[in-house]
Amino acid sequence: MTSLLTRALIRSLPPLKNPPRSRTTVYMSSSSSLPSSSSLPSSSSSWSCPRCTFLNPSSQRVSCQMCLSPTGGSTFSVGASASPGRWPCTACTYLNPNGRAFCEVCGTRAAPFSRFLGDCLDPDELSAADSSIGSVFLPLQRCGSKRPALVEAAADARPLEKLARSEKEDHLVLSGNCDPSSNPHVLKIMSYNVWFREDLEVYRRMEALGNLILVHVPDFICFQEVTPNIYDIFRSSKWWKSYRCSVSQDMIAERPYFCMQMSKLPVETFNCKPFANSIMGRELCLADIKLNSGKRLVIATSHLESPCPAPPKWDQMYSVERVAQAKESLILLKDSNNAIFAGDMNWDDKLDGAFPLPDGWVDAWMVKKPGENGWTYDTKSNKMLSGNRSLQKRLDRFMCNLKDFRIDSIDMIGTEAIPGLSYDKEKKVRNQKVKMELPVLPSDHYGLLLTVTSL
Repeated sequence: MTSLLTRALIRSLPPLKNPPRSRTTVYMSSSSSLPSSSSLPSSSSSWSCPRCTFLNPSSQRVSCQMCLSPTGGSTFSVGASASPGRWPCTACTYLNPNGRAFCEVCGTRAAPFSRFLGDCLDPDELSAADSSIGSVFLPLQRCGSKRPALVEAAADARPLEKLARSEKEDHLVLSGNCDPSSNPHVLKIMSYNVWFREDLEVYRRMEALGNLILVHVPDFICFQEVTPNIYDIFRSSKWWKSYRCSVSQDMIAERPYFCMQMSKLPVETFNCKPFANSIMGRELCLADIKLNSGKRLVIATSHLESPCPAPPKWDQMYSVERVAQAKESLILLKDSNNAIFAGDMNWDDKLDGAFPLPDGWVDAWMVKKPGENGWTYDTKSNKMLSGNRSLQKRLDRFMCNLKDFRIDSIDMIGTEAIPGLSYDKEKKVRNQKVKMELPVLPSDHYGLLLTVTSL
């Protein structure tokens, strides 16, 4: 009976796609006895405690058997629809008000569809819909006659209602490890389009990308095509707390993908300026940095308008929009003595012409590696993209206007396949489907790493 109840109250650890939270808060009491078989609730007459989610029998009408919380007016019967205007958290099952992107109790981000589950599924159906429900709970014990003490699984003892907010803030402040490279005169800046395709080994790809961060130890990172799910993967990575992030959890709730900056350097402000002509929600993201030496540096990133050739005309290349966005970005950076503009420019020299660099600006790749093609999107060298239409372009670039720094080097990273990992892809050849086994790389783009030295 004990094992049966335990299975009913505790969910197995969630699969990799929904990593468990690092902190858990539970109510415990001194009594170690579990409810007897007679107290097991039936699905037709039980009610769920709105605080600890324990299913109480109908005879228990005044307070919860587990946490002694009064029934109040927010309980609901199993089998009935969940409270209107609320969505159940997939980790702790707490019913949150619609409009909140994160659980008020445990801080878990709402799944894209979870805000609507509460209106159509009962708790049993909800459990079947997501095996991770309840995963933040430790075993519950029956309460004694006294109010149970709060047991905090983390080292610090923060009130339950502040836990989610505090966890979020932990990831938004500079930690003690946010130190720039050992040589304060040398700065390394990384730019990487991480590829928002989540059905192709996204966790292994982001792990490989994280390993590149650990190897190269950039002082500043510019990401493009970050999805909310990829953001969550990054937050659970070992390198995350070494950086300050430009994007908070609240900002990602309603965005399918976005640009993001990570900094070990002392950033005074992060800003984003949307492009008025973008139909894809593109923007310029800026970090205003004041170094310990007193020198100032602005690092900007963007994902300029993407070409989208498709039927019927195959002419939706958005070159006019892309060129205008590049010019607007450089105008916004013109007053900075030291400015770096990096990212996925989606630039096509044949279609868009030369990048519209004002006087004083240089293309770092053309300065340091003028004899190399610099294709960061290459369907031939990136075997993961085999079977795609041929495309070899220098889409990703570093544009620099530096008065107090010199460009030392620029390198392409993430060009190697992830060892031991492959995926199957079908390609149509002469009206027949051919199955290919292809390697997996961190992204469909290669990354760039720029190194500059203070003068």
